[in-house]
Amino acid sequence: MSNILEIKDLKVNYGGIEAVKGVSFDVEEGEIITLIGSNGAGKSTILNTIVGLVKAASGNVIFQGQDITNKDTNYIVSNGITLVPEGRKIFPDMSVLENLKIGAYMRNDDLSKDIEWVYSLFPRLKERSWQLGGTLSGGEQQMLAVGRALMSRPKLMMMDEPSLGLAPIIVRDIFSIIKEINNQGVTILLVEQNANMALKTASKAYVLETGNITMTGSGEELLHNEAIREAYLGT
Repeated sequence: MSNILEIKDLKVNYGGIEAVKGVSFDVEEGEIITLIGSNGAGKSTILNTIVGLVKAASGNVIFQGQDITNKDTNYIVSNGITLVPEGRKIFPDMSVLENLKIGAYMRNDDLSKDIEWVYSLFPRLKERSWQLGGTLSGGEQQMLAVGRALMSRPKLMMMDEPSLGLAPIIVRDIFSIIKEINNQGVTILLVEQNANMALKTASKAYVLETGNITMTGSGEELLHNEAIREAYLGT
């Protein structure tokens, strides 16, 4: 498999603060990759820079061999990258179906097959298709955020803290769906504070500390690394 995404010496500044300090990593096509680290490490900043919501100070974002650094977000989405943002950010006053259709805003073709695909992944969304997004439970809103992102037919789906604020049983459901989406051909780049679930799910992981990658390895390797267990797994 070839690399679908390459991050090369990426630096991102917020005001006078260097939030990301020359980070480099690759995402191989078909993989689930995770970035783990504490709050403020720069994980979300990296995702937002890849998708064009934050501008890079220097370095390169290469997607399928094309330099997309600091390109317009609409351009990046239309080329096959989508982001499930932290906090879900669904539209509370729109129905489930309307939220899904907004995920396909860059498309001009028939959406029916993709809507049915999302409903097959999340049967609860089908049951609630005319319900307003704001009346859904936290877990259902997360499902809707993931489903909305899938409507753009991404080649790479980035997810920012998908388990945040969810009950453990719902977290297991969400990670099961992440694996299923990956099995259906979507590459996943995952930022997640639940390091235990992230490392069990990912084929490869990068540890980010204060804007630098300090460790890399397979999910399995880092899951059993003593320093990682002490810092992020509480054991």
